[in-house]
Amino acid sequence: MPLTFTLDPAVTPALRDGILGLWADVTDAGGAVGFVAPANRAEIRPELVRHFAQMTEGRTRLLVGHDEAGEVVAAAFLTRNTHRLMTHWLWLYTVMVHPRHQGRGHGRDLLAAAADAARGMEGIEAVRLTCRGGLGLERFYGSCGYKEVGRVPDAIRVAPGDDRDDIIMLLPLR
Repeated sequence: MPLTFTLDPAVTPALRDGILGLWADVTDAGGAVGFVAPANRAEIRPELVRHFAQMTEGRTRLLVGHDEAGEVVAAAFLTRNTHRLMTHWLWLYTVMVHPRHQGRGHGRDLLAAAADAARGMEGIEAVRLTCRGGLGLERFYGSCGYKEVGRVPDAIRVAPGDDRDDIIMLLPLR
């Protein structure tokens, strides 16, 4: 079943809890979403609150995917660049699809919906994201039209002795 995507949904307790649960489940499944397993919701919550604060300031927009039961199973945050010379592109952060929904094309659908949302934002010409090396994410994003434009070796320390590249990807929208 296809997901239903909503840009800028109302932030309700159910949505907040759904995204928090999604973030924890993706983390526990080994997803590269800013934390490492085992997920600690108390550590994730402040990061989610920061995203919500940026939303109220108008700097960040939320894209959420719901399954046929109405459960939050995908999400991504689109954040405007605040540097005055770089306002023509935005960041895509915390791109997540629930592990039980992976392998069905929902990640591609989420990225396509995010690109459509970015195209609808005045002055935005590209989407930029970073991903953690060692998981093949750059191949996935590349298959969705993103190009690798930079790499910082060993910039992400997942654990002592486990450093990964920080890979910068860009999707031109024109």
